[in-house]
Amino acid sequence: MLAFWAASLPFAALIGFPWTYLTNDITFLYRSCMWSAFVGVRIAGVKVRTIGLDKIDPARTYIFMSNHISNLDPPVTLPLIPRRTSVMVKKGLFKVPILGQIMLAGSLVPVDRDNRDAGLSAVRDAVKAIEQGLNMTIYVEGKRSFDGRLLPFKKGPFYLAEECKVPVVPITISGTEDVMPKARFAIRPGTVTVQFHDPIEPADFGERDCLIAKVRAAINSGLPADLRE
Repeated sequence: MLAFWAASLPFAALIGFPWTYLTNDITFLYRSCMWSAFVGVRIAGVKVRTIGLDKIDPARTYIFMSNHISNLDPPVTLPLIPRRTSVMVKKGLFKVPILGQIMLAGSLVPVDRDNRDAGLSAVRDAVKAIEQGLNMTIYVEGKRSFDGRLLPFKKGPFYLAEECKVPVVPITISGTEDVMPKARFAIRPGTVTVQFHDPIEPADFGERDCLIAKVRAAINSGLPADLRE
């Protein structure tokens, strides 16, 4: 999988970047990256089962809020989301050659998890991305869970939802904690489930704590029974 991705990066740099520059359209580069993620995961022997994807209207803009249990979560989840999505990414990854440039071109949002002011800046950047018509995908715990159980949620994504007034879609990822656990580099073939829950409309948000509780309950409901709260 990693070899495939390594081979794909020069392709993105040599063809995707010039095409994006000439056409001022990132669609080809974005689709190339999503295709590479999709194929790379399956090369590793990982089967992806989706539930509830039919609930998502491709014509609408959403904030997708997901749990996070493995480094494999983004390449498993992002290619499934209809239309283009932005995502909040650890700031240090933007320093990686080629990869950092691709992420900037894709309007991904850098975030410093240890800096509160930088976190507020990331929310502002995410607002700009959504105003462009992009979806936003956020791993609401802010970091990976060691055992697959939910960690406390960060509040920034919920400020973003209140600001932008777009529907929130909770996502439950399960199985990546077995396929590629935290602190392990190797990937073991297996099946991963990505469940898209019912969208929560802005009119149903309620107070911020109420929205947090609704998202948490939805994500928790999709976890294996032994990992639920």
